[in-house]
Amino acid sequence: MAQPAFAQDRNAPPRLEDLIPDSAVEDPEAWAGASEEDAVAEGEEAAADASELDPETPMAELPELSVEWPDEVELPPFEPLDPEEDARLAADDVPLLPPLPESELVEIDDELVLALPQDEALFPQRREFIERFSGLSTIEELDGDDDSIAQLAARAREDEELLIQLLRIYGYYDAQVVRSVGGIRPGEDNGDTQPVVRFDIIPGVRYNFGEIDLGNLASAPDAEALRETFAIQTGDPLSSDRIVEQQFELDKALGETGYAFAEIDAPELLIDHREVSGDLTMPVEPNGKYVFGGVESNLPDFLSSRHLQTIARFEEGDVYQRSLQFDLRRAITSTGLVSSVTVTPREVEAPSGEEPGAVILDVEMAKAELRTIAGAIGYGSEDGFQIQASWEHRNLFPPEGALKVSAILGTKQQLASVSFKRNNFRARDQVLTLDAYASDIETDAVEARTVAFVSSFERLSNLLFQKPFSWSLGAGVLYTDERNRVIGGVPRPRQEYLIGGFFGRATIDTSDSLLDPTEGFRVTGYLSPEASRSIGTTSFYVRSQVDAAFYQSVGEGTVLAGRARFASIPGAALFRIAPSRRLYAGGGGSIRGYGYQAVGPKNDFGEPTGGRSLVEVSAEARIDTGLMDGAVSIVPFIDAGTVSLGSVPDFRFIKYGAGVGLRYDTGFGPIRVDVGVPLNPDQFDSKVAVYVSLGQAF
Repeated sequence: MAQPAFAQDRNAPPRLEDLIPDSAVEDPEAWAGASEEDAVAEGEEAAADASELDPETPMAELPELSVEWPDEVELPPFEPLDPEEDARLAADDVPLLPPLPESELVEIDDELVLALPQDEALFPQRREFIERFSGLSTIEELDGDDDSIAQLAARAREDEELLIQLLRIYGYYDAQVVRSVGGIRPGEDNGDTQPVVRFDIIPGVRYNFGEIDLGNLASAPDAEALRETFAIQTGDPLSSDRIVEQQFELDKALGETGYAFAEIDAPELLIDHREVSGDLTMPVEPNGKYVFGGVESNLPDFLSSRHLQTIARFEEGDVYQRSLQFDLRRAITSTGLVSSVTVTPREVEAPSGEEPGAVILDVEMAKAELRTIAGAIGYGSEDGFQIQASWEHRNLFPPEGALKVSAILGTKQQLASVSFKRNNFRARDQVLTLDAYASDIETDAVEARTVAFVSSFERLSNLLFQKPFSWSLGAGVLYTDERNRVIGGVPRPRQEYLIGGFFGRATIDTSDSLLDPTEGFRVTGYLSPEASRSIGTTSFYVRSQVDAAFYQSVGEGTVLAGRARFASIPGAALFRIAPSRRLYAGGGGSIRGYGYQAVGPKNDFGEPTGGRSLVEVSAEARIDTGLMDGAVSIVPFIDAGTVSLGSVPDFRFIKYGAGVGLRYDTGFGPIRVDVGVPLNPDQFDSKVAVYVSLGQAF
């Protein structure tokens, strides 16, 4: 709670030591003119007498005490209640503890009742006060069916102190709290009775702020604006919560307007019962205004000062902001190259008059382990059995130049790749990637042996710094040998393609999370003009795609989500486009209930041939079950989509899938398990499909 431990009482009487000898109390007239020497002598004599006492001496006998009891006691005659009155008292709708005049009873639970003023104008904080007390009450916390009156009485004393403290937090320093323990009410489930605790609360007059002393704040160049930030004025209703809140706001304002070394001492509140006010003293030392003078690294060969300045969100000469100092620390931590980092401002030029000084941010880092060897063995209905292995050095080419070698050996895919990546390339969150790989992929839709080189330059959105706008530009060239068409039930020989092109992607994201969004939308556009040469013929086409998703919370614990996708490849006939570059639908991120790439035109063998246009829509409800503290959700969903041979969808064959899924929130992101069934399957489709992944389906 925010109740200051610093409140003092100006009108409290002084505490004095009682040094008057006993003889002065017995004969005050004899001591009226006594000297200091007489007092000392009397005290010494009393001490000497005490030292001569023998602890073995028997105690003197007490005088005999006796009490005479009367032989007979006359009691007033018992008058039974009137039957109607007796019935009225037994009625269920008559409150057991009648409220005081102009008060209203509020039941916290079966054992705890508050009596508060009916007129909310007398206690405007009533609702917040009740909620706060209920959350902190000892009686409420330790509530039990077998509580005795003695137990309740002990807890009631603690709650009485809590109530007084809460009332003072809101400025009621003359409040009265009357505690009553032992009222009995009938039990709900049987004829037993249970004790009740009642607190009658009389808030009294609310105190106001008196004088406000903020120390040397007036010496700051921005003193007027800073004083307005501290939004407490003389005459405002007194509130300890507000003191703490405004202290935080002032500290934040100082840190964001250049005061790198500002200090705020603990506030002190002096209560004056006579004036019904409290004087606030909170010493503030601005200690000068500063601008950024640069960044200095303790490991210049690892992460240089120049590179750290590149990823900082400020330039030299900008007014110092504490949030930008913290942001630089987060950015350095997110590189994954350091095990610890501290960022400390250091004065390099003192302020002079109205001119600000300058500070350099000293960055102290400790290197983390930079080499990683990873491996995995798994099975997926879409990928088959796989063994994966990789080696990575995350700073082989400083600063932040990583090299990664990886390999995949599986029943449907084999791959070997070498990748170079430089994070924070030329600016914050910009990434340069060079990737060379060779792969052999075999799925129902595609059989391709490919060698490729791809480069990209992108501005990423990540878990630490989700961005409203991100983009990617790149180029690539690849050679691929792929399965050909089937004509009249006879497969044609494999066909080779040499493909080159450029690509660009842009995303607008207003969602509140990358992995588990509950509000907002995302829109992503992709465009890639390509040239393909095969069997002496060169073809040109453009691969394009637009994805949109929307998320909306409805009620507590339920999120409605929907998405749509449109893709098209205008410019070349389908047979001129390599099968690996065509459009397919079906799978866990597409139309659930169908196999991977299984939706669309098929050849005589039931193998998907792909198309030049695609449309998909999905809708689902993510419903919190309340199980495991809300970590488990159930997700009913329905998907639909079509793939057409032309560059414009003809919606000739539309596939529908539906099902239900479970989500388990790990704190990092949800684990997804979806079970889908095809609603209009053909002879090549399975009856059910299961998908497991990290994150939502979209």
